[in-house]
Amino acid sequence: MIEPLPLPEKYNPDTFMVAKVTENGVFHESRRGAALAKQLVANAAPTDLELAEKVLNVVLSCQELHEDDPRYGNFFWMLEDDFVQDLNAVEFNLEHLIPMMLQHADRLSPEMQTRVLDAIRLGLDEIRRLDVLVVYTNITLLDILNSCLGGELLGEPAIAARGYRKMVAWMAFTDQYGIPFEYNSPTYSVVTIRALGQLATLVGDADTRTRARTALARVSLSAALHIHAGTGRWAGPHSRAYHPSVVCETEAEVENMRRWIVDGTLPAWVADVLDHAPKAFQITETAMVERNLSITTYHSPSFALGVSVTQAGPQSDVMMCHHTRPGQDRPGVFYTRYLLNDKWLGDFYHATDRTKSRNLSEEGEFFGVQQGARAIGLYAIGRTGNIHSAKAAYIWTQRRYVDEIWVGDRRIESLPAEVPPGEVVVIGSGDALFAVRPLTRTDLGREAPIRLVDVQGDLVLELYNYRGPAKAFWDLGWPGAFFHGRPQCGIYLEVAERKEYADGRAFGEVVAKGTLTDETEAPFTYAGEGERLWTISYERDGERVGIEVDLMAWELKRRWTQDGELDWPMLDSPIAQETRSGHIELSGAVLTCGKAAGWLYSCPETGRYVAAYHGLQPAPLTLTVPEGQVVIEGIETGVVVWDQGVVTVDGVGLQGTPKVVGGELMID
Repeated sequence: MIEPLPLPEKYNPDTFMVAKVTENGVFHESRRGAALAKQLVANAAPTDLELAEKVLNVVLSCQELHEDDPRYGNFFWMLEDDFVQDLNAVEFNLEHLIPMMLQHADRLSPEMQTRVLDAIRLGLDEIRRLDVLVVYTNITLLDILNSCLGGELLGEPAIAARGYRKMVAWMAFTDQYGIPFEYNSPTYSVVTIRALGQLATLVGDADTRTRARTALARVSLSAALHIHAGTGRWAGPHSRAYHPSVVCETEAEVENMRRWIVDGTLPAWVADVLDHAPKAFQITETAMVERNLSITTYHSPSFALGVSVTQAGPQSDVMMCHHTRPGQDRPGVFYTRYLLNDKWLGDFYHATDRTKSRNLSEEGEFFGVQQGARAIGLYAIGRTGNIHSAKAAYIWTQRRYVDEIWVGDRRIESLPAEVPPGEVVVIGSGDALFAVRPLTRTDLGREAPIRLVDVQGDLVLELYNYRGPAKAFWDLGWPGAFFHGRPQCGIYLEVAERKEYADGRAFGEVVAKGTLTDETEAPFTYAGEGERLWTISYERDGERVGIEVDLMAWELKRRWTQDGELDWPMLDSPIAQETRSGHIELSGAVLTCGKAAGWLYSCPETGRYVAAYHGLQPAPLTLTVPEGQVVIEGIETGVVVWDQGVVTVDGVGLQGTPKVVGGELMID
C-alpha cells in the first residue's frame, strides 16, 4: 500500500496551499501549490489524489481568465492577488503542471484533466505573447521547457516547434560568449539546471533532448567550478542572489550538486570537477563582452574570492569572498554594496513576496579587476535624487566571529572606529585575512568619513562620498552644466590564508609595502566630449593588477596584470577551457573542432576527459587523450566523454560512425 505523501510543514489545510508567513500577513504562492499537486499525483496514494484535486482547484483559480485582460492566461503570484503582477508566474506554474500531465494525467478525474489541459493551453498562449528575451536565462529556459513539453502534450506541433527553435536561439546567443547572461546565480542557476534536466528527460524531440543535455553539461561545468571545496558554497561573483544565499543561511550548494549527480540530472563526471580540482586555482568566464560581463573566481583552501568586471543589476554580488570558520555553523562571507541614505536590510519591501529583508540592493555602479587573491574594486554613485548619505559598504558577516581588526599598526578593540587616510585595514576571521587599502575618494560635503562599524551584527567598513543634510547634487547630473565626472570611491583588496602570517598586523605590513598607483586626471566641465581617466594599479613581488576607467562616461578603458592586458575568455581555468578557435590543449588532452564554441574538461587523475562542440552546422571533431583518440567526421552540437577508455558520443547532426583508438565506443 502506498503511504501518503508527507505534507510540507507550512501546509494550510484551510486553503489546501502552502502558506508563506510574513510581517504583512499570510500568503499562498500559486507556484508552490502547483508543485505540491505534482508531488501528490506522482506519489498516488488514494488520499494524495483526492487532495491533489483540491489543490489544483485553488491553483487554477489563480489563473487570469478575463479575456480582455492583457495578461489573459497568466497566473496570480499569490492566491491573495487580484491581478497579475509578476509575469513569470505562468512559467513557474506550468513547469509543474505540464510534466504532471505528461507523466500521470490518467491519475486525475476526467473533469480535472480537461481543466488542467485548458489552463495549460491558455498559459502557453500567454508565454508565446510574452516571448521573453534570451538574455533572461532562467525564464527563457522555462519558456523552452513549457513550450516544448506543452506542445507535445497538447499535440500542437507549432507550439512545440517554437520551443525547439528557442532552444537553438538561446544556445547560439550564449555560445557567443561562454556562460549564460544570468550567470553563476545560487538562486537562478538552480532554475536553469532544473529546467534543462527536465527537458533532457521528458522532451520527445531527439535533437532538442540532445541540445538540452549538451547545454546542461556546460552549465553544470561552470557551476561545479564555482563550488568552493572548503565551504561547499557557490563562490561569487553572482549575477543575482537573494540575501539568505548571500550570507549562507541556506543549505550549502554543494549538497544540491551532489543530489543532482546521484539522481542523474547532472552527468557523473561532474563529481570529478568537485572532487579533483586543484587546491588553488582561478577560473574566468564571460557572459557578454559588450556589457563588460566577465567574472573571475580564485579558490584557495580556506577562501574563494570572486570579482566581476561590472554589475549585472541590483541583485549582483560584484566583489565577495567565502571563507572557512572552523567550529561555526556556516562560513564567513565578505560582500560589498554601494548604498544611499544608509539603508539596510529591512528598510524596503520585495514586491512579489511582500517581505522585508530579502535583499540589500546594489545602488552604485562598479568596475573591478582580479588576479588571484588580489583585486581592485571601484564604485560610482548611480542615480542620486535627494540624498543625505552615499557610501560604499564592505561587509563581513557575523562580527562576533571576527577575531582581529587592525588599522595600520593599531589593533581595534571597540567600534565604531575611524580609519585615517592612507592606513591599511586588516580583518581576521576564521581561516582568512583581508587587507583593504582605500583609494582616492571624493568628499561631496564637509565630512565623508571612513569608519568601521557594527550594523545589525555585521562588521562594515564604510567609505562615504557624502554624509550631511538631504540635498540634490546639480554637479552630478549629466546632461548638465556642472558635470565634472563621477565621484570616486574604491579599494584595493587582498585575501590570504591566515596561517601564512603571524597576525593581521604582519599581513597589513606586507600589503602596505606594495606599490599602489592611484592617479586621476584634472577635472573639467563636460560637454559630451573628452575623458578624465582614473588609473589604479598595485604591484608586489613581480605581480601586478590594474584598472583604468573614464570618470566622465563611467566607462571601462582597460584592465591588466603582470602578463599584460586582460581579454574576455569564454572559459579559462587549469582544468577546463572554452574557445571559438577550434583548438584547445589541456593537461595532455587536445580538442580540435569547428570554429564555433568548443570546450574541454580534463582530469588525468581519474582518466576522464569531456569535450563538447556547440555549432549550428556539422563540423569535424577530434579528441586526443594520453590513452587514445576519438575522431568524428561531423557533429553539429554534442558531447564526447572519454571515461577510462569507454567512449560515449551524444550529438545532433552526427556524420559517420565515431572512430575510437585505444578505447571502446559505447552505443545506446
